[in-house]
Amino acid sequence: MSTLNLGAIGNCSFSALIDPKGRMIWCCLPRFDGDPVFNALLVGEEDPDEGHFSIVLEDLAETEQHYEPNTAVLVTRLHGASGSLEIVDTAPRFFWRDRIFRPQTLVRRVRPIAGTPRISIRMRPTFAYGTVRPQKTRGSNHVRYVGPDLTLRLSTDAPIDYVLDETFFNLSSPIDIIVGPDETLDGSVANIARDFEERTASYWHNWVSSLALPFEWQEAVIRAAITLKLCTYEPTGAIIAAMTTSIPEAPDSGRNWDYRFCWVRDAFFVVRALNSLGTVQTMENYFRYLMDLVADTDGGHLQPVFGIGRERQLTETILDNFAGYRGMGPVRCGNQAFEHYQHDVYGNVILGAAQIFFDRRIQMKPTVTDFRLLETAGEQAYAVYNTPDAGMWELRSRSRVHTSSSLMCWAACDRLAHIASRLGEAARATQWRERADEIKACILAEAWSEKRKAFVESFGGETLDASVLLMTEVGFIDPRDPRFVSTVDQLEKALATGPYMLRYEAADDFGKPEVSFNICAFWRLDALARIGRHDEAREIFEALLKTRNPLGMLSEDTHPVTGEMWGNYPQTYSMVGIINGARRLSKPWETVV
Repeated sequence: MSTLNLGAIGNCSFSALIDPKGRMIWCCLPRFDGDPVFNALLVGEEDPDEGHFSIVLEDLAETEQHYEPNTAVLVTRLHGASGSLEIVDTAPRFFWRDRIFRPQTLVRRVRPIAGTPRISIRMRPTFAYGTVRPQKTRGSNHVRYVGPDLTLRLSTDAPIDYVLDETFFNLSSPIDIIVGPDETLDGSVANIARDFEERTASYWHNWVSSLALPFEWQEAVIRAAITLKLCTYEPTGAIIAAMTTSIPEAPDSGRNWDYRFCWVRDAFFVVRALNSLGTVQTMENYFRYLMDLVADTDGGHLQPVFGIGRERQLTETILDNFAGYRGMGPVRCGNQAFEHYQHDVYGNVILGAAQIFFDRRIQMKPTVTDFRLLETAGEQAYAVYNTPDAGMWELRSRSRVHTSSSLMCWAACDRLAHIASRLGEAARATQWRERADEIKACILAEAWSEKRKAFVESFGGETLDASVLLMTEVGFIDPRDPRFVSTVDQLEKALATGPYMLRYEAADDFGKPEVSFNICAFWRLDALARIGRHDEAREIFEALLKTRNPLGMLSEDTHPVTGEMWGNYPQTYSMVGIINGARRLSKPWETVV
């Protein structure tokens, strides 16, 4: 049975997912939201005929998989009676000629480690979302896989005949495989593969060495940080929500969405988590992306999700030729959320940009002109803070005045007041502070339910929603405020099962939620720590870490009964939770060393 025990490699330009058998079963080119040339993840069969790139051990009996420490270099070991082999997968990323080098290239190095394993190389891409089989041409050391819009070249020092015919052969010495653009390599495959792997490992070692880590749970934080970095699209600064599309949120739920785009909400939390570890380059890149988004709107409505090249039309379609993950369709391309009104987007834009006005490490220096541009988003936040929207959970069939949306509209005005003060714009600071105070008073009056003894999901509503836990995350309310303490208590009673946490209690377009939304569980433990229930928060955090897959990663959701991962993978929101939880709960360095 397929699971989400998958390794992710990438280079901030594209990514690939590899299963424990060493099969590359998901890879979109030329970028995250591109054509999935390896798509077996969504074919719905345990051993599909195509859509994968596999190194098959003839008598496979056992597998193991790990990352080289502090890198995005993945190692898979296959064991059988004939012998054992090791596959090292790399997406090259390193500094070269005074710039970052991140080609759309996959490097697979295959080495015998015991006996004489018999292997078959099976390179089976498809094109046009699985509808076109490639034409193949061969050279002395390469095979070209020609599609209508893309041609892949596999270069190798393995026998080309064996690659074309997928013939089993004895792996008596190391072989190297490079898959990438249809270009001639300027050296031997072995030398280039070794150089790319070593330089990439060195890049990641240097990047990790710059992180300001908490004392505890360092390995978990490092893996989360690398995974978040892999979900950034460096050419534009965009940050994707996940690498996949259409992994169901729950078994046979139909809650299958395409997450290969940039949600302004999710991206803010990614930037904030990476900033907390002392790495600010992602924030600089994302700031440029944000400011272009705001400029594009010309002071008007800002949609919640964009393409990674700032595409605004993300028309949602269903791909009937894919059965879906474990046969659980539909498989969607695009996301209808681009049409939604989600008013929290304005706060998330300004929150995502605010630190850059205060952080002296940043090379680029934002100006009053940048502030004026952000004010256009603030004007929208103030205009819509008490009007209905689809909310942060992107409800498709109803709209309300969602508390979380109003909360982020408050955050927009609050942060603009701080930025204005920083820039010496006293009159603007006063105006934005007055607006923030107005919104805050409204939320405190309209979102509190005396009946539920909690802040509820919408103005005048009566149902509970975990998103109100963000009130302390963004500094809206003192965590010791009796109303917030009571809210946490009521949310735990209604939404928590052990360490797990549902998003909300009311039925939505698909019925009542049945799986835990991972980020909500992390919000819960953060709130518990803030209100003084530190030991309980640590217990929950430790339990959540145990739900990660063997490679230390999380998807969007966890089933509270089976513990199985569901939803798109790896999910940035969930990995953010690991970083935030560790930083909130770790013992200080000075208490130990």
